[in-house]
Amino acid sequence: MKKIGVLFGMENTFPGALVERINSMELDDVRAEFVQVGDVRIAEPSGYAVIVDRISHDMPFYRAYLKSAVLTGTQVINNPFWWSADDKFFNYSLATKLGVAVPRTVLLPHKLLPAEMNQQSVRNLEFPLDWEAIFGYVKFPAFLKPHDGGGWRDVHHVHNADEFFRAYDSTRDLCMVLQAAVNYTEYYRCFVVGCEDVLVMPYDPRRPHTERYVLDAPECSKELLERLGKDALTLCRTLGYDLNTVEFAVEEGVPYAIDFMNPVPDADLHSVGKDSFEWIVDRVARLAVKKAGAGEAPSEQFHWSRFLAGGTAESRKSAAKKAVKKRAVRASAKK
Repeated sequence: MKKIGVLFGMENTFPGALVERINSMELDDVRAEFVQVGDVRIAEPSGYAVIVDRISHDMPFYRAYLKSAVLTGTQVINNPFWWSADDKFFNYSLATKLGVAVPRTVLLPHKLLPAEMNQQSVRNLEFPLDWEAIFGYVKFPAFLKPHDGGGWRDVHHVHNADEFFRAYDSTRDLCMVLQAAVNYTEYYRCFVVGCEDVLVMPYDPRRPHTERYVLDAPECSKELLERLGKDALTLCRTLGYDLNTVEFAVEEGVPYAIDFMNPVPDADLHSVGKDSFEWIVDRVARLAVKKAGAGEAPSEQFHWSRFLAGGTAESRKSAAKKAVKKRAVRASAKK
């Protein structure tokens, strides 16, 4: 019997519904349950074919446990190795390379140095920064936010230099980005599952957290809907996230990708609404069962370059074939 485990924190509606949905399929060789873990011994199998991770971003013990589980054959949704290395500024740079529109963004040094560092530790940093050039490039209004954060924590909406410096002075030792604000007329959050299925949901980040999914929004145009789905899949397939949400702010018909490092997206029934909740539970259940049935062997290498090189198994196979072909051509040329 193959087990699918769900690892979760404070959320209530989604984990139980996911376990119930998988078990309701009445598969002979697959069973879902909540993960139970105590002390973890080195290189010891977890006992799970698949683990759906909903909490390790907040608990280092869980993250270390999941990495060890991958080494012994467990497939984790989402990849704990890549997620440990990812950050939003890298994602913005990647999106630009992929042709996905993103707002003008600048990475800034820490306002306060990390603990146990002093001025001698950062002699490579320019000081003072050319703030006039930075503001001229990004332009106001803008958002100052952590380069590796979530949940709208430590996010500041600034409209001029004075507001920026007041906000920047409060960011402690966080590494921040300054990003141009998009004067959007529409805003969407796209739920992506398995790098195949996309659910486009109208969203309003200005509302209270539990009311941000707009359940009575006007219908999205067909052209915009296709662009949102295409860009969301492009980003998630390249990053290799099985589960993610991609947020787009639409200005003058152009969807700008604002946030797409959210491998534990809100899936609460009371937030997303009944229809979207049903869609999410169904797609994630099918994805977990598919991975459990695939029986894929664990990766033989865990170099970061391997994760950066391909995203999907198909793209890695294609890259390998191209490499073999190049070697054959070189060998022929030498002969």
